[in-house]
Amino acid sequence: QVQLVESGGGLVQPGGSLRLSCAASRIIGSINVMGWYRQAPGKQRELVATITSGGNIHSADSVRGRFTISRDNAKNTVYLHMSSLKPEDTAVYYCNARSTWRNFEYEYWGQGTQVTVSS
Repeated sequence: QVQLVESGGGLVQPGGSLRLSCAASRIIGSINVMGWYRQAPGKQRELVATITSGGNIHSADSVRGRFTISRDNAKNTVYLHMSSLKPEDTAVYYCNARSTWRNFEYEYWGQGTQVTVSS
């Protein structure tokens, strides 16, 4: 069974830092894109940042310059280093992976990890 296992969420004060990790296993095919999305209470899920297997990065304007996404292709693991955190960054953060196998595309989601920014 495909798994995306996230870790690293928690409670942090404004201005603090956290690092999220997401390890993928039993993925069908080759993973093309891995990334992070978030959903705050009462809001739609939104893109935080994505990274391709070649290292191309796309990130939301709201986190650019504060959050850094990276990836270890050999380990099928994606990281999100978050710094200068703000209360508005509070959300459930979801790991996402997209793979391709025999011209079929697959998409996977993690279970989510809570990030709370509060004093």
